[in-house]
Amino acid sequence: MRAAWARLGALGSVALGSAFWWQRKSGPVRAAKEAEEQDAPSPYELRLVQVLFRHGARTPLKSIPGVLEAEWAPNLLHVPPHTQVEYVVTDLQGGPRPPAPIEDSYRAHKLTGGTFPGQLTTVGMQQLYDLGMRLRKRYILEVPFLTNTYTPKEVYVRSTNIVRTIESAKCLVAGLFQQKQTGILPIVTVEAEQEILYPNYHGCNLLRKRSGHRWAESVTLPEIAADLQNIQNALGIPDNKRVDFILIRDDMVARETHGLPYPSELVNWKGKVEQRAIDMICHIYEPSRRENLQLCVGPLLHKLLNNMEEKLQSSSPEPDRKLFLYSVHDTTLMPCLMALGIFDMKWPPYAADITLELLQHRTTQEAFVKVFYLGQEQKIPGCSDALCPLAEFQKAMSAYTLSSESYKSLCNSAESRL
Repeated sequence: MRAAWARLGALGSVALGSAFWWQRKSGPVRAAKEAEEQDAPSPYELRLVQVLFRHGARTPLKSIPGVLEAEWAPNLLHVPPHTQVEYVVTDLQGGPRPPAPIEDSYRAHKLTGGTFPGQLTTVGMQQLYDLGMRLRKRYILEVPFLTNTYTPKEVYVRSTNIVRTIESAKCLVAGLFQQKQTGILPIVTVEAEQEILYPNYHGCNLLRKRSGHRWAESVTLPEIAADLQNIQNALGIPDNKRVDFILIRDDMVARETHGLPYPSELVNWKGKVEQRAIDMICHIYEPSRRENLQLCVGPLLHKLLNNMEEKLQSSSPEPDRKLFLYSVHDTTLMPCLMALGIFDMKWPPYAADITLELLQHRTTQEAFVKVFYLGQEQKIPGCSDALCPLAEFQKAMSAYTLSSESYKSLCNSAESRL
């Protein structure tokens, strides 16, 4: 028996020695092959990148009524020098910046501490700078897609006509190009009635009617109404004060992000506030009805697809353009995520982004789309793979895209049912 074990041990030693010998011999060969594969060009050429991103952290839009406000002091708005670039805000034709009634409404009120509602803070500026750094790593350092310096012919920046989104766009560009630029950065915007970068209640009659009705209805839904009454009682908010879970969440998250206190009674309610705010937004947008998402983001999705087609057909008036940046809001990202079929039932955080890459096979010339949310690759329902053939992506989005003409016609159509 001992002899048998000895023979096995000897064989094991021989086998182990053979394995080590093979590793020594094959190791350099395998390493060289792997290095060669890494150096080999991808069969897919990156043609275009489009990024929809939420602005950074800000002061709250409204404070919870009847609750002690936080001190929103001006020192929270300090601009870090590394987020600065030279920029100008223009309309779509390069003319002066249009009037901004939404921004004017913010400036009509002051928060405790002296700042205005909805202002981008130092924290938010850094968040967008960091997003720019992440994009820089992917599209300049890892893949030499963009040049190292901002150039207008390569990059297009569009923002809603609100200061926090305009400043967020500037901060992202500062991080992406490390403040290197040739020429002043134009940030393009449009008057409120014509905006397609968010659900436009001012410019679309049908959407205004539906959303107003759905918003009012959302707070009366039994589970939401019961929880809302309980939280009002816990906070001592009078019944005659108008409050809902979206407002409460907005104030809570703004305070928490900036290390400012909020009522201790809300600590145990945090998860419920998040859940009910999402329940409300899903009821308002009602993604199960295709037409609602069309009204919210149909023209924007159409624009994104049109940018891809122009790139492939070489029909763009700016043939050297490689990057479209759209500075938007949480209320833009959520219906977009719903239309894409990848909404995770979580409120998009500050500086969240949806990134669309257009790639083309170098041999077959077939076009593909990759979608990322928060930097993570997504598989779109209706697509056979995360690397989605453009034709499949277009078909998946066809239920929600709207040309400007179709959008206007639908917005002005008579409301048959709410």
